[in-house]
Amino acid sequence: MSERLTIGFLPLVDACLPILARELGFAEAEGLDLRLTRDVTWATVLDRLLYGHTDAAHLLAPLAIATSLGRGRPAQPLSAPFVLGLNGNAITLRTDLADAVWPQAILADPVAVGAALAEEARARAAAGRRLRFGVVHRHSSHNYMLRYWLAGCGIRPDEDIEIVTVAPPFSADALASGEIDGTCVGEPWNSVAVDRGVGRIVLATAQIWRRGVDKVLAFKQSHLADRQGASERLVRAMRQAGKWFVDPDNRQEAAAILARPDYLDGSADIIGRAIADQMVLALGTEPLFYPDFMFQYNEAANFPWISQAMWLYSQLVRWEGLSYHPADAARAAAVFRPDIYRRALAGTGDLLPGASSKVEGSLRGPLAVGAQQGEITLTADSFFDGRIFDPDRLQAYIAAQT
Repeated sequence: MSERLTIGFLPLVDACLPILARELGFAEAEGLDLRLTRDVTWATVLDRLLYGHTDAAHLLAPLAIATSLGRGRPAQPLSAPFVLGLNGNAITLRTDLADAVWPQAILADPVAVGAALAEEARARAAAGRRLRFGVVHRHSSHNYMLRYWLAGCGIRPDEDIEIVTVAPPFSADALASGEIDGTCVGEPWNSVAVDRGVGRIVLATAQIWRRGVDKVLAFKQSHLADRQGASERLVRAMRQAGKWFVDPDNRQEAAAILARPDYLDGSADIIGRAIADQMVLALGTEPLFYPDFMFQYNEAANFPWISQAMWLYSQLVRWEGLSYHPADAARAAAVFRPDIYRRALAGTGDLLPGASSKVEGSLRGPLAVGAQQGEITLTADSFFDGRIFDPDRLQAYIAAQT
C-alpha cells in the first residue's frame, strides 16, 4: 500500500518536480501517493505546512530559514532536504521605465542598467514619487537578490525606492495598474506581463548570482523525523523527475502537464519557453536563449548546500537590521539537510558531492570537485559584482555589507 504525502505549492514552473514525480509515476514507483495542494500566496503555503494541513511544501528557501528563526511568528524549525532548482526568476520593469533605463530589447548588463536605474530613482524621488518594486515575499530570494543588486549599484532599498509584496499570480496586474514599477518574480509570471504588454524583462536573476538558490522542499522538523523514510523516497522520485525534465525531448510534454488547470493553469507555450531557457523579453520580439536561466538537475543542482543557506542568512541579517549571532547562524544552517539527501541517494549512482558546503561565487569556469558518488564538475557560479561568499568567514562577510 502506498504512503500518502500531501505537498503544498504555488503555480510556478519550479514546482515542476513534485508535480512530475506524481504525474509520471516516479513517486508511485517509490511507494508514495502524492497529493498536491495549490495556493496563491506563500503565506498560505506556509500556514498549511505549519498547521499540519500538508506534509511538505514547495517553499521559498529564505522563508524556511526565517520561520526557523522566529522572524514574523513564533519559531518553528523547518528542514529542507531538497533544493527544487536554482534561479528561474527575472526582473521585469513597466515598459515606460524599461524604455527609460534600458531601451534595447536584450538582457541588460547588471551594472549598466543599475546605474541608469539609480539616476531614474533619484529623479523620481525628487519629484515626490519613489519607484516601487514588487517581490513575492519579504523572506524570498527574489527580495534578497533584488536588494543585493540594487545596493551594489548604489541604490538604497527602502530609502531611494520602495519594495512591497505582491503574490506571483498578481504581479502582471500590479504592473498594469501602476501599483508597482518593477517586479522580481518566477516564471511564468514575467512572461505573462510581457505577453500582456505591461512589462519588459531586463534581467534574469542568474545574472545577479549565477547559481542562486531559490525554492526548497520543506518539512516541519518534527514531522520529518516521523516521515524520514517517505522523505527519502520522495527525494529519489524527484531526482528521477528532474532527469526526465532536463531531457529536451520531454519539454513539450512537461509544459503540457504543468499547464493543466490543477497546476499552473496557464499557457503551455510560455511554460515551455522557461523550460527551454528561452525568454521573450518584450512583446513582439523573438525568444532569447539564456543558458541556465532555470537551472535544474545537473551538477547536483538539487543538493542542499549549507553554504547557500548561510548566504541567505547573511542577507536576512543585512536587510532586517539584525546582529550576527552564532546560535542563529547555526539554526539557519541546520535548515538545509544534506544528510537526508545523501541517505536517500546512497547506492543509486546519482551524483553526491563530497562536501556539504563550498565557497559561493568563486567559479568562473568548469571545475571538477570531490564527490562521494559519481563525477561532478561545477561551472560558473559568480555574483554580478565579483564578490565571493566564504561560509567560514560569515561574520566578516556580514560586517562588510552593513
